[in-house]
Amino acid sequence: MTLAIETIELTHRYKKLVALDRLNLQVPQGCIYGFIGPNGAGKTTTLRLLAGLQTPTSGEIRLMGERLTSRLAQRFVGYMPDFFGVYDDLRVWEYLDFFARCYGLRGARLRQVVDELLELVDLSDKRDAFVQTLSRGMQQRLCLAHALVHDPPILLLDEPASGLDPRARVELRELLRTLRDMGKTIMLSSHILSELAEVCDAIGIIDHGRILISGSLAEVQQQLATGSRVRMRIARESDVVLALTLLQHQPLVQAVSTVPSDPRSLTVDFIQPVDEEQCATLLSELVKAGVAVSEFSARSENLEEFFLRLTMANTG
Repeated sequence: MTLAIETIELTHRYKKLVALDRLNLQVPQGCIYGFIGPNGAGKTTTLRLLAGLQTPTSGEIRLMGERLTSRLAQRFVGYMPDFFGVYDDLRVWEYLDFFARCYGLRGARLRQVVDELLELVDLSDKRDAFVQTLSRGMQQRLCLAHALVHDPPILLLDEPASGLDPRARVELRELLRTLRDMGKTIMLSSHILSELAEVCDAIGIIDHGRILISGSLAEVQQQLATGSRVRMRIARESDVVLALTLLQHQPLVQAVSTVPSDPRSLTVDFIQPVDEEQCATLLSELVKAGVAVSEFSARSENLEEFFLRLTMANTG
């Protein structure tokens, strides 16, 4: 596996505060990597270190297999911070033109890059608009284009969906997939966990400066899945007691509870993940015992539940 980003025992302190504590992170090339953590966990510090904007207290960073230097970061990394500034009284094309010139682009190549980036982020029809007149979502896409002017292989995006409306978030997700298909490696932090699950190939969960878990979505779910849950509804109220008795005697069942607002609705928690066949067997046993089950649905924890359980356990 070729790594785009690798950190080795990466540590960073702000005086007595340890922001990162021996962080070992591996991000494969060509993937979208979601970096998850509560406020103050170390996400922004990590991204700033990877972008070469801060110097670590100790440890090592490798980008595309090379040890990080400030010049290497300028070549390999496009960074978009959570809070970005746009220059008033500049037109959209002038904004990109300015930053492209900072990277040494001139002449026909400069004009080509500006035109291509505007098309990529779907702002071609806004090229002559003033930057301050753009919506939040358009400004976000413009700043992403700014991060791409030197065609870096790695993109670091700090809370890129922050403040966006639902439509703008969908457009951003599609743009990130397009960039991945172009061969870019994208590392982004976000609190919108449901959307990370839709767009990311891999995730890492960080808390108190330490990486708690990292890997592909499937690997992380497999490591974190300590149980499953079944929700069911009993058709006849007279069958509820029988159903509770049968379920409580099942060896894999951890707990059974009723929904206060609906005594015929039951929630069954298991001590370990259960597959479709085990769920079918459980349902069959209830039906054979004469319990009329009108609704039956099984589900595993989602990414947000994984995150909350893991970070709460780490706090404790």
